[in-house]
Amino acid sequence: MTATATFPATVSPGYPVRLDWLARNQEAVIEPELAIIDPHHHLWHRMGPLGQPNDQSAHYLFPDLLADMTCGHNVRATVFVQCRSMYRQTGPEAMRAIGEVEFVNGIAAQAASGFYGPRLACAGIVAGADLTLGAAVEPVLERMRAVAGDRFVGIRNSVAWHESPDVRSSMVLPPPGLMGDARFREGVGRLAAHNLSLDLWAYQTQAADVLDLARTHPNVTIIIDHLGGPLATGPYAGKRDEMFAAWKAGLAALAKLPNTRIKLGGLGMKVGGFGFQESAEPPTSAQLAAAWKPYVDTAIELFGPSRAMFESNFPVCKGMFGAAAFWNACKRLSAGFTPAEKATLFSGTAASVYRLPVGY
Repeated sequence: MTATATFPATVSPGYPVRLDWLARNQEAVIEPELAIIDPHHHLWHRMGPLGQPNDQSAHYLFPDLLADMTCGHNVRATVFVQCRSMYRQTGPEAMRAIGEVEFVNGIAAQAASGFYGPRLACAGIVAGADLTLGAAVEPVLERMRAVAGDRFVGIRNSVAWHESPDVRSSMVLPPPGLMGDARFREGVGRLAAHNLSLDLWAYQTQAADVLDLARTHPNVTIIIDHLGGPLATGPYAGKRDEMFAAWKAGLAALAKLPNTRIKLGGLGMKVGGFGFQESAEPPTSAQLAAAWKPYVDTAIELFGPSRAMFESNFPVCKGMFGAAAFWNACKRLSAGFTPAEKATLFSGTAASVYRLPVGY
């Protein structure tokens, strides 16, 4: 089973990134000394322009990432997550995803040189080896390890599927039922031997599939991206309370499995339905925190700080809010936790899950 549809290269899965609009929010940074590892961002250069005035969505490269890392918050390191960027144009199909690892590892090497400061961009790399290869994914994983060494920490495939065309969030639409496919599961089963985790971006309507997959592979750390995909658009518009209850129930079942972790973020995507991008002014961190509080509080309550981590999901979410406001919102949401718990939510869990060097 392979991907069934790809969005045109000029279509972004997120809202247009308007730097001039984002710049209107100049709020002061909260707790600037708190160390942060951002465990989820992308890097790409898509075909453009995307058809919107001042849209910066077509590119998010090292200078863009570095600008967000140095926005006033103490972002010490990051983890890149696959987005089908810079794939090789020739060679065996299964090996083309290695191009993305080569691209990102080069940026990681730039950051590690110290020439751009002490921040380690792409200290971890979650790559996109096709798990539907089953056992045949082994040489791909081995080659990715050879390219990136210890920076190679995990795999993610596109599994977010919904029958409604109004529920879309990825450049590639996978086939339905991918997480139940035998060859995909065989591929997942190969990850533990390579000390690799599995990131899963799935909608809340797929929670049962995620649960079954996680149960089937107890030796693989399953990282639930973007709060488990709460939905409030398309057929779910105007049904936030009803969908919240179903989302919470699905997440509660996942939290009972010791091999699951959760990322706290992704609520700037279209499927979340928060709509801040429609306002004349960008949202403040207080507005973001108030809107996100039910989701973040619930996720942390279910998983605990040691299994949860704040994530930016930039640049996809950057169309709705800027980096300074985002991290301020996260700090507002964690205000009731102890200093040790905050350190875990902002860096400790990410460092542990992705096996990053300590000392950030």
